[in-house]
This record gives sequence, C-alpha cells and structure tokens, in this order.
Amino acid sequence: MPNSHHSIADGRAQAIRAIAENSQPLTDNTPAEARGVDRTTKSGSVPVGVPSLSDGVPSLSEGVPALSDREPVLGLMDLDAIDTAFERLTSAFDSDHEVLHAVACKAVPLRSLLERYAQQGAGCEVASPGELELALAAGFAPERIVFDSPAKTWTELRRAVDLGVSINVDNFDELARLDLLLEDRRPTVDEARIGIRINPQSGTGTIGALSTATETSKFGIGLADPGAREAVIEAYLARPRLNQIHVHSGSQGISLERAAVGIRTAVDLAQEVNARAGTRQITRIDIGGGLSVNFDGEDITPTFADYRAVLEQQVPDLFDFDIVTEFGRALLAKAGTVLTRVEYAKTSGGRRIAMTHAGVQVATRTAYAPHDWPLRILPFTADGEPKIAEAVPTDVAGPACFSGDLLARDRRLPRLDVGDLVAVPETGAYYFSNPFSYNLLPRVPVYGYRTAEEGDMHFVLIRRGQTIDEILAEAGQRW
Repeated sequence: MPNSHHSIADGRAQAIRAIAENSQPLTDNTPAEARGVDRTTKSGSVPVGVPSLSDGVPSLSEGVPALSDREPVLGLMDLDAIDTAFERLTSAFDSDHEVLHAVACKAVPLRSLLERYAQQGAGCEVASPGELELALAAGFAPERIVFDSPAKTWTELRRAVDLGVSINVDNFDELARLDLLLEDRRPTVDEARIGIRINPQSGTGTIGALSTATETSKFGIGLADPGAREAVIEAYLARPRLNQIHVHSGSQGISLERAAVGIRTAVDLAQEVNARAGTRQITRIDIGGGLSVNFDGEDITPTFADYRAVLEQQVPDLFDFDIVTEFGRALLAKAGTVLTRVEYAKTSGGRRIAMTHAGVQVATRTAYAPHDWPLRILPFTADGEPKIAEAVPTDVAGPACFSGDLLARDRRLPRLDVGDLVAVPETGAYYFSNPFSYNLLPRVPVYGYRTAEEGDMHFVLIRRGQTIDEILAEAGQRW
C-alpha cells in the first residue's frame, strides 16, 4: 500500500506551497472579479501571468496557478523531472547502433510536452488516428513515428503508408491489407520500417488487465501457437521489405526478467529470419515499453539503467540491432501530481471522509481497480505546509456520484479538514489522458513548473481546463 509521508521532491513541495499561497480561500465566497482579480478568459479559466507552452519552447514566468471555486483541482508536471528522465533513458540505452526512443503518446497526449520530446530527438509511438495527427502537429518527422494498433482500418493504414511512418503489423489479415497498399509502391528496405508484432506468450504480471504477453493476449501473433512461428518466418521471407520485429512484453507489474524473456524471443526470431534469408533482413527490434513504476514512494525503481543491465545479461545480442523503445509511464509518472482541496469533511461509521474534486475523472483506473492502482496521498494544510495531525482511518473521495469514486479507502492519514489540500503524486502518465466525463466533470487544467537557479518557482500552462460551453458541445446537437 502506498505510504503517505512527506518525504517528497523539493520542487513539488515548493510548487504546492506557491499555489496554496496564491489560491482563493475556501471560506471566501467573494467572486474573484469583485476582489479585483481577473482569472478568467472567454476560452476558460487561466490564472493571470501564467503563459502557455508555445512553439515547443516554454516561456516561463513567475505567474502562479490557483485553486478556486472555478478550478478546484489541477494537474502539475515537473518539467525538470521530465527532462531528467529522458536524459537517463538515452544514457542507459546508449549503443553503437541507432536507438529511437518513441515516447508513448497515449501516456501524454499533451501537445506542448510532445513538442519538448520532439525537440530533444525523441520519436513518438501512436495507436490511433488522433495520436498520429497529434504527433505530426507536435513536430515529429514521419520517420520517427511508430504506428501501433490492433485494429488499423484501411484509411489508417493508407495514411501511415502515405506518410512513411514505421508500422507494426498486428496480424496476418492486416499484413494482407498492407500488401495491397504497398503493391504499386514497392518501397526499398531503406524507405520503410515495417514489421510484425509478436506475442511471446511469456506470461501474466501482477496486473492482468495490463499484461500484453499472455497466452490469449489480443495483441500480436502468438508465437507459441501451433504453426505460428513458421508462418511468421515465412511471411518475412516472402516480404524482404519487412525489416523489424515488435514485441511489448513489459508493463506495470511485470518484472524486468519477465520482460527480457519476451525480448529474447523477438531477437531469436530475428536471427533465424536473417539466417534463413541469407542476409541481414531484420535490422531493428522494437522492444516496446512497460518499465514498471514505483507508486509506493519517491524512489525511482527500477531504473532505465537497471533494465539495460538485465537486457545485457539475458539478451546481449539485442544490442547488435537498431532498437526502438516505447516508454510512457516510466518517463512521466513521477513528474506528475494532481492537486485539489477538501471541500467538505465528515465522519461516518468511524471513518473520516474527505470530499475532494479529484476522483474518477483523473484517476479512472484507481476508482475501478483500486487494488491494482493504489495511489499515495500527501495531505497539506490550506497554506501548503505538510499536514501534521493524528492519523485516522480515511476515505479520500472524488466528486462523482457513485460510491467507488475514491482515491483512497480506509487509509490512515492525518485528519483532513475543510480547506486542507490533497496532493496525489505519480500521476504524470495516463492520469491526464484518461478523461472520464461521468457527471459531465470537466477535463482539468494542467500546468508545468520548473525550479529556477535562484530557487523561484516558474509555472507554465500546458492545457487549460475544459469550459462549460465545451462540455455542452460534447453533449451533442439539437434535432
């Protein structure tokens, strides 16, 4: 179970304190405008002085976000932590061969952050038309985009072929469609990066819903099924244009050793194809992502360097190939924090219940699978100081009208009172990309922050909060 202590990153603590000091007191019902503070624009609620990430380069200022009646919950992304994580990844996977780190768009569909990755030389892994177009808009060159999806339509495949993005084929029927689309184009090996996704069927991790290498996984071609391995090899030999293999056997709850087993299967297959082809046909291995994240505390474990060490030991010949990675959670989770406040607090059945504005709309997986996705809760006072009080059994509840909308249940926490703040760390990946609009709850605003050399906090708007007009527009048209 995640702990709730305050041994937290200095930058996060400083950002929370700054926001607390700038926020509208919960007891102050006077509209911001009446107090001479203009916090709104026609397009949504935006604190004055907070710039946006534009042109891919953050123009940071000292404007500070605020919690208010209009925006009682917000997301925070530590920009320093994001940069550091990517630097650690590139360092850990240094190789004499080409390495493309294709950041998983599904984990961070925030344009300005993707622009940052594009400028740092990353690639982008996409799995839908929307993600593909977002990657292009964020500045990724087509050859640095990797298109994965188990259900690509003809239109999607045609778009990918026209662009020249890398394509990982999920099944034999999709391969047949691609054959037809490529029939008149006849790309050379150097003009296209196309491969087949295999399922090594290497087993289930601790979270079944995320395990992608089970015997019956919906992803890829199950290599251990009767005749499947030979069929895959023959598919490669019949199509010299196929020059990569994709495997994604890791995910949250999968050990490094288990993930390496899947990668070993892919490398063995590539070596056999090349041997039978009599040439180096397969030149690149896409090892996917799926490095687990520590949700129990501040420590970053396992690290990218840990993963590299296991791969060096178990699959050393992987590094004879070009490599693609598709990390998302491991790059971003630790950088993110959801911050909200306690609107009401009560005790029922001997348990403290803190009603907040962060729930299923940001922590969908936690609400529906709390044992698989427990989150840390960091309580603060209204002025942004760590809350110190007697620990009592507590539910931290969200605003949605169903009983399962909880960030934490029966957790021993310092007694939370009206106006206290609740910070939820490890939410930088997926928690801002899984909007759940039950009760028409709006998508929350997301801000980046950076600690300046002189110790000041600089904030930047990454995504403004969703407006009521936008919510109504999504409700559909009149007849």
